[in-house]
Amino acid sequence: MKISIKSVSFLLGILMTFTLTFTSCREKNGDNPPQDEQQSDFSDNFGTEVNRSFMGRVMDTSHNPVSGANVMIGSDSTTTDDNGIFILEDVSVHEQFAYVEVEKSGFLKGSRTLVPTDAMNQVTIMLLDENIVGTVQSGSNGEVNLPNGAKVAFDGSFKDANGNAYSGSVTVMMQHLDPSDPEITLKMPGSLYAQNADNNERILETYGMLNVELRGSGGEILNIADGHTATIELPVDPAQTNAPNTISLWHFDQEKGYWIEDGSADLIGGKYIGQVSHFSWWNCDAQFPTVNLCMTIEDSNGNPVYGVKVELWRANATYPRVGWSNGNGEICGLIPANETLTMEIIDPCGNPVSTSNIGPFSADTNLGVITIPALQTVTITGTLLDCNNNPVTDGYVILESGSYVNQDYIYMSYTVTNGTFSFTTLACNSLGNFTLEGIDNTGFQTTGVVSYTFTSPITNIGNLIACNGTPEYITYQIDNDPAITFVTNIDGNYYAGNNTYSVGSVSSGQTNYIYISVKAPAGTYNYGNDFSMELNPGNLDYNQPVNITATVSTSPLANTGDYIDITFSGTYTDSSGNLRTINGVAHVKRDN
Repeated sequence: MKISIKSVSFLLGILMTFTLTFTSCREKNGDNPPQDEQQSDFSDNFGTEVNRSFMGRVMDTSHNPVSGANVMIGSDSTTTDDNGIFILEDVSVHEQFAYVEVEKSGFLKGSRTLVPTDAMNQVTIMLLDENIVGTVQSGSNGEVNLPNGAKVAFDGSFKDANGNAYSGSVTVMMQHLDPSDPEITLKMPGSLYAQNADNNERILETYGMLNVELRGSGGEILNIADGHTATIELPVDPAQTNAPNTISLWHFDQEKGYWIEDGSADLIGGKYIGQVSHFSWWNCDAQFPTVNLCMTIEDSNGNPVYGVKVELWRANATYPRVGWSNGNGEICGLIPANETLTMEIIDPCGNPVSTSNIGPFSADTNLGVITIPALQTVTITGTLLDCNNNPVTDGYVILESGSYVNQDYIYMSYTVTNGTFSFTTLACNSLGNFTLEGIDNTGFQTTGVVSYTFTSPITNIGNLIACNGTPEYITYQIDNDPAITFVTNIDGNYYAGNNTYSVGSVSSGQTNYIYISVKAPAGTYNYGNDFSMELNPGNLDYNQPVNITATVSTSPLANTGDYIDITFSGTYTDSSGNLRTINGVAHVKRDN
């Protein structure tokens, strides 16, 4: 089934936002009991055990990668690399519930829950600092405050991890998440998936979250003593004018991976105030019954679209929740049942593309393929090679474009299959340059960061060489022949007189060579006056039509020691009259 974007295409981000950060499509087993019927075991909702694969990015609140973080999914674990990336394949999880946990010294524990697809599942987690806000003493009343008015008041009774009474100084770490934070879904634990007091599945709409962690004078983990409580105060954003006078409190169960209803809080003086008997994450939320919704996002050429941003609005909601489609264009998860929702799709430059009302849905629904023909898409394709010029069998590429400051930042990571990668994303008028970095996990090598320019509908990267000891290279491939790569005797020059870059290399035996001359301003140039090339092997007949273009990504002008980045691709006729295809990359330092 295919559906036009004009109808219901905006559903793709729901699950990453209102509920689990979903990147897959699923339908519940027909033998599951109704959601409003009490379950004997809440985990019955999760389905059977299956094997799934995960790729994730872990970063801090400044968007820097967090390396060396421990990542756990079920009984499997790994650590993040220098890019903050982790990959875990064929992990045993539930077909409708996977729990990803991340730990690193100096940060609060991070986590994400999702419904996993049978392809690679992509996850982003932002770790929060262990923010020490003050100390209190056992045996005495005390309180700590954040600048925004969040507060916790203690009665002085504490226990250690073994349940023994603790006496002494207590260090209090605290973090508050406001619903207006556009990155709240990256920072929060798990997702907004919950078990209410009646043991039913629910999704939540938050009015604020608070994390409190307690440490003794020796660094030991503490908590509130049995039979005692603390008072928490969470400021309500003034824009949330629909905040109810009384709201349910929910704590996040770090063992189970979801929120559990646990008491209530009252709205007093612009804050929700309630009593809690222990500390982890606490959440002030309205709850909603759920249905499951799935869809696959494709462009008009049938390519699944990666990184589509969608905002989901409930009626009278103050803030949307935001999600992105995964590398397979899939999105799936729980949404509020029996409600009309407003969906807005956003291009990578932050421009609203279209808005639509969808629902209400009273039962689980799979919308099938949703086509977005009105939007421009770009397919990024290429091959990642190792130091020996062989396809990388265990690795990935990272694409980055734009900036956080300009709110047009794009970050995508994609695994390679026998060296090849291909994924489609949305483009916009101001989308120009991007960078790629390829990583070979087997050889522990990287390409370094290489600059490119988006060309629509296909940007053919050609071959990337993941070899740390190779600071510059030129590589090209003709048809499906083995790639030709130059890593020594490479020159890169700039000639001011005709404003031209010249890059080239020749093999030590003078057998193979390549020379490229192309105009220096960043842009795309056709073979002819502004771009010329000589190469061997290739059997390029210059007396026949040559339809090759070169794209210069270096901007502004490369200084001495900077990289000159050029990609080239197209067709030509060889001296035997055969039509040949060629694509290649030059990543060369300017020598003069």
